[in-house]
Amino acid sequence: MVFRNKGCKTEVTQVGTTIKARFSRGVLEPLEKLELMEGQEVTVTIFSLPLKRDPDWLTRTAGGWAGLIDAERLKRDISESRLVTTRPEPRL
Repeated sequence: MVFRNKGCKTEVTQVGTTIKARFSRGVLEPLEKLELMEGQEVTVTIFSLPLKRDPDWLTRTAGGWAGLIDAERLKRDISESRLVTTRPEPRL
């Protein structure tokens, strides 16, 4: 898109691109590499994609960790780590 000002001999060319980004912790994080210079200002237009509602997500993900870890060992390790004290004993 090219903009021309009648009273000026300046021509401004607007270059645009569309990328996907994720909003996390109050910040938009680009999911693709941006060809921008440090400090360059841009205008952001946001088109939200509707979130997919999946009432069956829990059933579909059940057993996803099966075979990847030894659950009994994990529970033992957690239990043992709780016995370790890192605080000095208080003086009374």
